[in-house]
Amino acid sequence: MQGQIVETKFITFERPFRLESGDVLNPLEIAYETYGTLNERCDNAILIEHALSGTAHAAFYHEGTKKPGWWDDMIGQGKGFDTEKYFVICTNVIGGCNGSTGPSSLNPATGRPYALTFPPLTMRDMVEAQRLLLLSLGIKRLRCVVGGSMGGMQAMQFFCDYPDMFDSFITIATTMRHSAQQIAFNEVGRRAIMADPRWNGGDYYGEISPEGGLSVARMIGHITYISEKMMQEKFGRLRKDKDSRAIFRPTFEVEHYLDYQGIEFVRRFDANTYLYITSAIDNFDLVSSMSGPGRIRGEGRARGNALETLSRKRGLVISLTSDWLYPPPQSQDIVRFFSGLRVKISYTEIATDHGHDAFLTDHMKQSLIIKSFLDSIERTR
Repeated sequence: MQGQIVETKFITFERPFRLESGDVLNPLEIAYETYGTLNERCDNAILIEHALSGTAHAAFYHEGTKKPGWWDDMIGQGKGFDTEKYFVICTNVIGGCNGSTGPSSLNPATGRPYALTFPPLTMRDMVEAQRLLLLSLGIKRLRCVVGGSMGGMQAMQFFCDYPDMFDSFITIATTMRHSAQQIAFNEVGRRAIMADPRWNGGDYYGEISPEGGLSVARMIGHITYISEKMMQEKFGRLRKDKDSRAIFRPTFEVEHYLDYQGIEFVRRFDANTYLYITSAIDNFDLVSSMSGPGRIRGEGRARGNALETLSRKRGLVISLTSDWLYPPPQSQDIVRFFSGLRVKISYTEIATDHGHDAFLTDHMKQSLIIKSFLDSIERTR
């Protein structure tokens, strides 16, 4: 039986939106969804940030569909983010391909898709666009900003840039900056896309997209999302095709699984968006981004005021024991960083064999931890 129905909404800002690069997007469109009810004081909102391949459709069902939003197990009545208490918002990031302005959007100057004329993006650009949306909804303060993986990067950036807007933040399975190995995995994925002859320098709209390259990029990424133990238990060395002459085509179960993941991804994602967003992820460095004028690491009174504000805030950092994409030591670095900024930080490791993707699948443990954290904030308000 289908559950609660929700629609994706769209808002267009018909004024210049300036990016960190100095480039301007005009107009700017943002896709978003909301769950629950905003109270009269407009102070019960929680912002959910999605990961690399996520969308604004975080929960409930779209009319006529059988599959709910990507975090439906966590959002809803009585769940981790209880819609009886909170007004939950999720947006598609700019640069995306699911409703918000991105490389596949029409460039008003040319009437053609931006493709590689789309300007470079940063996490700060993503959250600045979200801030515009929140203000348009009449929301100046949020109970919490939350995200896993790339969503955690956005959550930290938003919280640090505008600490007065939030009571707290939650990050799950993320990092403050990529290591060389993490950048390397993303670069191999980008090279797979750009090596596809159908990529055509990014100008493939209206033609067959670089499906082969994007599929391989997804396969590479998906390997990092699953723990070795889970992959071995699920597939081992099982063969789907036992024909001994079947060389250079998928024969092992794990090969077929990766093929399926790649094919499904190609059906819903844009290759240029993959390039732009993975680049923003690789260039994200929270510590460095805080060192500019007016940021937390400023001097004198400005720094003192910022630290005083942060000392009244709360943070929850969750890591996953079998996550080898963003392993627990990187979450522990986040704890140390925010503790140094006087934020009251709670930290927990969830024992799981499911690897990085556990932040999407292991909802029971996460729900209990998050509900307890949010309840503690309610008691101190």
